Amino acid sequence: MLNEKELIEGCRKGSRAAQRALYDRFCKKLMVVCLRYSKSTAEAEDILQEGFVKVFQGLDGFRQDAKLETWMTRIMVNTALNHHRKKLYLYPMVDIEKTDHQEAPESLSGLHFSELLTMIQSLPQGCQIVFNLFAIEGYSHKEIAEMLGISEGTSKSQFARARALLQEKLKAESKQYKAYGEGRI
Repeated sequence: MLNEKELIEGCRKGSRAAQRALYDRFCKKLMVVCLRYSKSTAEAEDILQEGFVKVFQGLDGFRQDAKLETWMTRIMVNTALNHHRKKLYLYPMVDIEKTDHQEAPESLSGLHFSELLTMIQSLPQGCQIVFNLFAIEGYSHKEIAEMLGISEGTSKSQFARARALLQEKLKAESKQYKAYGEGRI
């Protein structure tokens, strides 16, 4: 098994075996990233393929002072954002002070990753992207605003809306969970 440095060098030299090994090593983790920014598995696969093309084309410029996985994740996020840029629809701003900031239901701990991913994927596109960038990728609202060409306030309102929608979905899931636990289904 090749180490990361050997994989990079092999890919830079055009070795198909090294490219395949790099793809195999990171495709599952990066597919999860792509799924967070898409509405379907097929769309996520398209983003993943396009992203890997960019990875292979950009490896000559990769500085090894950063982690390869982090660099590749950034490429996948940017590819997903570019993929959605044309169809991105951001909803009107909501007053954040009037947004209900309740804690998520306790059943969240019993929620499977796939269920949470499905909930995130069901968000309106603008909310989904801002939620992923802020809550999962860790970008600030200022950085998100610059990346998407929107105002900081719009980023905040999209996040607040995403959070409110997810809380509604979690409450509904919690009610189903309790009903199931009590044998009412």
